[in-house]
Amino acid sequence: MMSLDFDPDTLAVPSGHHIGGRFVDLPGEAIEVRRPSDHQMMGMLRDGGDAAVALAVEAAEAALAGSRWAKVSPRERARVLHGFAAGVEAHATYLGQIEAAGSSRLIAFTTPRDVVRTAGVIRYYAEYCDKLEGTITSTEQGALSLVRNEPYGVVGAIVPWNFPLITAAWKFAPALAAGNAVVMKTSELTPHSLLVLAQIATDAGLPAGLLNVVNGYGPSTGSAIVGHPGIGKISFTGSTVTGAAIMSLAARAGIKPVTLELGGKSPQVVFADHGDLAATASKVLAGFSDNAGQVCTAGTRLIVHRTVAEPLLEQIETRAAALRAGPTWRGDTTLAPIINETQTLRIERLLRQTLDAGATLRMGGSRIESRNEGCYFAPTMLENVTPEMAGYREEFFGPVLTIDRFDEPEEAFALASHPTYGLAASVFTQNIGLALKAADAIEAGMVWVNQHGRAPEFTFPAGGFKQSGFGKDMGRAGIEAFTRQKAVWINYAP
Repeated sequence: MMSLDFDPDTLAVPSGHHIGGRFVDLPGEAIEVRRPSDHQMMGMLRDGGDAAVALAVEAAEAALAGSRWAKVSPRERARVLHGFAAGVEAHATYLGQIEAAGSSRLIAFTTPRDVVRTAGVIRYYAEYCDKLEGTITSTEQGALSLVRNEPYGVVGAIVPWNFPLITAAWKFAPALAAGNAVVMKTSELTPHSLLVLAQIATDAGLPAGLLNVVNGYGPSTGSAIVGHPGIGKISFTGSTVTGAAIMSLAARAGIKPVTLELGGKSPQVVFADHGDLAATASKVLAGFSDNAGQVCTAGTRLIVHRTVAEPLLEQIETRAAALRAGPTWRGDTTLAPIINETQTLRIERLLRQTLDAGATLRMGGSRIESRNEGCYFAPTMLENVTPEMAGYREEFFGPVLTIDRFDEPEEAFALASHPTYGLAASVFTQNIGLALKAADAIEAGMVWVNQHGRAPEFTFPAGGFKQSGFGKDMGRAGIEAFTRQKAVWINYAP
């Protein structure tokens, strides 16, 4: 098997914003972008703010008018998007390496998974171009009522740092397929793979200006996107606090719709008849430790039947001890770094507050040494965590699992539903009736049975309940989010 290892110092790194099909340097506060694995400099960019967003919106509007993107044959749009996907596949090695070097994503995942799925998302929505059908509603004789789906025009997308490529594709692919142009803000922590992606799109034949990527901070560049009057729709993935701020600004800036995929405290519910012990332990561990727990849908709350709790926890502990912390560019690394020191300090603060309030540390609880200078945190398990504690109320966004035991299914269902969040949940059982009862009872926008996390399918919509947001990415709902309905009434009676 070919080694995936690479030297991050040999990577060519883009600079500037990508606006109108080219890289553009603009004045602005300097942003040092550092590799999470070793905190070494990856590149220098500038905060775009109002000026970059205004230029990107101007480029997007010109591209829509010049290419007539929303009016061309749907199959022509599909052809261009398939070409874009082919370009992503052709640059898979480089994209995977730059994504790994610049983020917490391991090279073992970026090239064979993230890049492949990014191309897959683009192809999936390319095939939707000629399937955005309108409807004819029932009317009285002599009248025709049509409901048409139309693009917004220019839409804004703001993406997080934990899955840069995948999350971006969930937004720009359906937006473009529906006939929109996109102004997208990268995270200031992980901008480079999306800048590369924008250039691949241009080289593949996407009309210049339909996909623009601007760099910057949320309060400056992100706010400029939300507030720009030329942007008709906002799609955001990130924290609940930032999502609330975006809603408020979108209302004050002219009333524009938003789609929000926000935080979560997702449960993993394990019943006594969960099946193979080793397999379940591996899945539960991955559910809270993959990407070092830096996943909105991370399964950070284990709710396990009392009769199988100890054997399962012992298996999880054994597997967690075997995880290998190290740089993202090593193929044998199995525990990713925390994105930066700030996030590591936050994990430590929440953990300290929770333990001080009376929780019990079963495993982990501290930083670990690695082969680099980055921040690495040991997989951690907590018991006796009660609802008033910080570790129950807030996301750790790190590899931290809380443990509850139950005796009866109704008790498990009650424990699984969180008072604040409702993004995702998983259920492990061989009883399909019990699985369906759990899916009915648990308040979450996504429920998985006998796994935690998405399968590599694009039809499954992603989104949550309560303060985990509203609206959906992916599936049919993902493209419908970037269209608005127009009702047309025709009176043809004599």
